Amino acid sequence: MGIFTRFRDIVSANINSMLDKAEDPEKMIKLMIREMEDTLIELKSSCAGVIAGRKKIERKADEILAKKNLWSDRAKLAVKKGQDDLAREALVEKRRYAKVADTLVREIDEHTELIHQYQEDITELENKLINAKEKKRVLLERHRRASSKKRAQEDIRRSDSGDTMARFDKLESRIEQMEAEAELVNIKQKPSLNEEFENLAEDEEIEEELAKIKEEQAIQPE
Repeated sequence: MGIFTRFRDIVSANINSMLDKAEDPEKMIKLMIREMEDTLIELKSSCAGVIAGRKKIERKADEILAKKNLWSDRAKLAVKKGQDDLAREALVEKRRYAKVADTLVREIDEHTELIHQYQEDITELENKLINAKEKKRVLLERHRRASSKKRAQEDIRRSDSGDTMARFDKLESRIEQMEAEAELVNIKQKPSLNEEFENLAEDEEIEEELAKIKEEQAIQPE
């Protein structure tokens, strides 16, 4: 594929449409950028070659024009000296160089037009490349955000999994067990209201029994 054909394919391509249809937009835009950069290098190299060619033709044209002017001056000198035949030969040479000069001028014009075309194409492709790189930046940023969101969603799903809930249930059961054990300790340390009344009743019975023993001993003869 020629460089101009490839260039036209690139600049006429709808980047957005191509990315929408691509299975891997990020990979697609990277390939497009690489192809644009390669084509841009070729365009600039070709343009430089045409510029060098034009300079070579311009130097050749200057030489031919100098020779044409030389034979023109010789023709005038021959006429001045009355040598018309020699003047005619000089004019023939002048005309020959003039034709060559005209051809070279046309070639210079063609090269100039081609250079202008190259320069326009280079500018157009550079703008397209800037646009593509911006789209690449946006795609990479979107990919980064999507990856972060995906990781966050995965973390949420893991936190909602059965294993996690089971660990929470186990922890809750352990806390409840510790609370129950603490209640038992409190119960042992402080008697309940019923126990206090039962203790009072037992104390009263003991005192009554003690008093009864003392009374019996008091009435027994010595």
